[in-house]
Amino acid sequence: MESAAIIEIKDNTFARQFETITEKGLVTVEYSFQEKKIFLTKINVPESFDDELFISNLLKEIMAIAIERKLKVVPILPKIVVFFKKNPIYKELLPPGIRL
Repeated sequence: MESAAIIEIKDNTFARQFETITEKGLVTVEYSFQEKKIFLTKINVPESFDDELFISNLLKEIMAIAIERKLKVVPILPKIVVFFKKNPIYKELLPPGIRL
């Protein structure tokens, strides 16, 4: 089994998105902040991009950033809700009262 490559993420605070470059182009995860919460609102991928494992690994990197910054994560997108369901170790990042 291949080990997941480290994904280099740029936090573009001006555009309010995490960005990473893939072979097929730019992948971004848009966010907004409210208090000590980060709301993950949208994932943008190039047209022919369908690498779900890459998206999962990207979200894991974003969770690491949230942990480092002591942020709670609010998943707005169904795809991110599914990520939390598949990766219960990140449930502690959910704000109180959010049930998936």
